[in-house]
Order: sequence, then C-alpha cells, then structure tokens
Amino acid sequence: MSIKDVLNEDMKRALKEGQKERLSVIRMARAAIVNEEKNRMHELNDEEVIEVLAREVKKRRDAKEEYERLGRVDVAEELEREINILSSYLPLQLTEEELEEIVRQTIFEVGANSIKDMGRVMSAVLPRVKGRADGRAVNAIVKKLLQ
Repeated sequence: MSIKDVLNEDMKRALKEGQKERLSVIRMARAAIVNEEKNRMHELNDEEVIEVLAREVKKRRDAKEEYERLGRVDVAEELEREINILSSYLPLQLTEEELEEIVRQTIFEVGANSIKDMGRVMSAVLPRVKGRADGRAVNAIVKKLLQ
C-alpha cells in the first residue's frame, strides 16, 4: 500500500471518527502532494511523496521556532501536533548517533579533512539520509566533525 493510499484511508477514518485536527492535516498533506504532481506533471511515487511530506514538516518546524521566539506558545503547540501527525507518514528518523556514524563514514570515503570539503561531504551524505534526517542536523554534524 502506497503512502498516498494510507493517507486516503486515514483521512476516511479521521472523518468517520470526528478527528478534526488530524483530518485537516491529512487534507493539507494530500493537497501538497496533488500540487506537486501538477508541477511535475506525473503521479508521485512513495519516495517523492516522502520528499513532499518532509518539506511540509520542515516548514512547520521553522514556523514553530519562530512562534516560540515570539512567545506564541499556543500556535507553536498546534504546529507541534501537526508535525507529529505528518511525521507518522515518514520513515523512521535517524538518531544523532546513527547520523554521526553515516557522516563519519562519508568523510572517510570522500577523503575530506577540512571544513573546505564540507560541500563534497554534504552532497554525498544528503542522498543517503533523504527523508530520515533534517538537513540542518546533517550540516551541524558535518561542521562539528570537519573542524
């Protein structure tokens, strides 16, 4: 069963059970997927759907940080709930230790030895962790290990 099928089934269940917030988030996710399909002019496969959902999670994380900075805890909590719902459709996220191990291995493979090699390392790591780790977390670990 594809992720889009799971979203459709969960949307029906949320509608029947009266879970308004979950229904709203799933509808938003489906709209983002349909929009992306129109832009790319083809039906998205699961990997592409994961990209869209990860992008939606990232948008909400960024907005949540901004609302927390502004003292709008109520909006930040709502965004956190949305993030949790969307994250349930993404692959299991890597732990910091797993991510650090992948970065160490990549640094060794590309022969990086200074911060000047960061671009090479990032371009090799990001495809490996696509959908399973946030780009900012990868960036921070690469910087830490190359310094």
